[in-house]
Amino acid sequence: MPASEFDVVIVGGGHHGLTCAAYLARAGVDVCVLEGRHEWGGALQTGEVTAPGFCHNLHANFMEFLHVMPMFVDFDLASLGARTIFPEVQAGIAFRDGRPPVLLYRADQIEQTATSFATYSRHDAETWRDLKRIANRLEPLLAAGLYTPPARWAAGGTPPDPFPAFCASFRMFGLDEEMAYKSIRDCIDELFEADEVRALLYRVAIEFAGPGLEWPGLAWFFLFACIWMPGCWRMMVGGTHRLSGAITTACLREGVTMREVSRVRRILIEGGRAAGVELVDGGRVRARHAVVSAIGLKDTFLDLVGEDHLSPYYRRRVRNWKDGPDQVLGSVAMALHEPPRYRSARHDPAIDRAWYQVVGYDSAREVLEYCRAGHVDRVPELPAAGVWINSLWDRTQAPEGKHNLTGWYFFPRASALDEAGWEEIRATYNDRFLALFAECAPNMTPANVIADHLMTPLDQERSLRMREGDFGHGAMTLDQLMGLRPFAGAAHHATEIAGLYLAGSCTHPGGGVTGASGYNCFKVLCEDLGYPAVWRQPARIY
Repeated sequence: MPASEFDVVIVGGGHHGLTCAAYLARAGVDVCVLEGRHEWGGALQTGEVTAPGFCHNLHANFMEFLHVMPMFVDFDLASLGARTIFPEVQAGIAFRDGRPPVLLYRADQIEQTATSFATYSRHDAETWRDLKRIANRLEPLLAAGLYTPPARWAAGGTPPDPFPAFCASFRMFGLDEEMAYKSIRDCIDELFEADEVRALLYRVAIEFAGPGLEWPGLAWFFLFACIWMPGCWRMMVGGTHRLSGAITTACLREGVTMREVSRVRRILIEGGRAAGVELVDGGRVRARHAVVSAIGLKDTFLDLVGEDHLSPYYRRRVRNWKDGPDQVLGSVAMALHEPPRYRSARHDPAIDRAWYQVVGYDSAREVLEYCRAGHVDRVPELPAAGVWINSLWDRTQAPEGKHNLTGWYFFPRASALDEAGWEEIRATYNDRFLALFAECAPNMTPANVIADHLMTPLDQERSLRMREGDFGHGAMTLDQLMGLRPFAGAAHHATEIAGLYLAGSCTHPGGGVTGASGYNCFKVLCEDLGYPAVWRQPARIY
């Protein structure tokens, strides 16, 4: 008969939950992970959604943190099948009128990016050169910010203020400290003058975890998403699910008990303490030391714990937790006969091999208007996108001689449209995008498309349990950031319910394939429960 009691029970088998589990098992803790689906790894999924043999990473694709992710090294995930490719041309924007593209190269190829920027502005080339050199030098400190739990906050005390840290970051980059109070757009516009460069950076910022481009006080994301992260993106050979497979294998190797198709109905609270969980089939799994929730905030407290067990403060904060609209995506997938051939390639053919290809915009203003649509619950009129064709580097992801295109639209929250409205978008939006795409790349006609697919925010909410389709499991606004994520009284992973901890993307640092939420939760468990600190490494400051 399967064991029904463990030291720690983890709810949710996404990569954060699995990361926490692997470290716990290495520390000698008897741990069980419960996953409601048949699949592990959450958004680390790859599927044949268009035609046989065409692999599409419908959600997580760009592995920008693997080189700093503790688990990737500590558990030697590369030896377990998580092999990577590091494309030279990381991102580029191709214009409808065919003028020269703007390209971002790898972090170790600063001069190539500067040369591309100089096509439009030598000033922008110099700015990039200066800032990227600093980012490369500061990378260990930036990574430490991800992989360090926020400080504990005492109820009734003064909430943590992120701005001293924000200001210090700008100072380290040689920039005016007051820029920390600006918006991402303000920073881009102040430091870069060419409209073409701004257009690419706008899209990159919102694509890779940047919140609202025009919201003041969130300028730190400019340093994070526009300067540090570009140039760090790695591709998983065989599809993103290979990383999930490697993490799962690491967990099994360490002795983690893993149970799929084990959806939790409620977290058991006994004597004010989390004592285990009850499954939808009526079975119970007891926890001697702790229950760790690696799912969403509202899923945890409203669905599994119940408001009767929460203080007025917790009820208020959880009810008012914001999902979206900044990290809400629609995933487009197309099986192609041949990859896009851009008009802009006549000036620089490297655009045809850029990993992340921004298509459909001819100005920074169009990117801004596109982003604003989701904030007022509208689907963008301009069907532009950021796409990738992984088969250009990894031939295992498409049949011989064919190619797999996948990409992201920015859409409003799932609740912005009813089911019929999303069905109409699913039926028409890809065709509209393809017509716009052909203006940038003339070969992108219907004749080049073997089959296509669109995954809406509603689909993502239902299949991946992402409320509103928000991949970050919560907006990255000032009141839901760093030491205030998910809120001040729960930002250190421990909660007001003894023995209940949080390890999902609703905690610092938020969405993205970092493993940081699970890693940081493990650190807190070591601190609270006296587990061995097996995460410590002599050469790593975090």
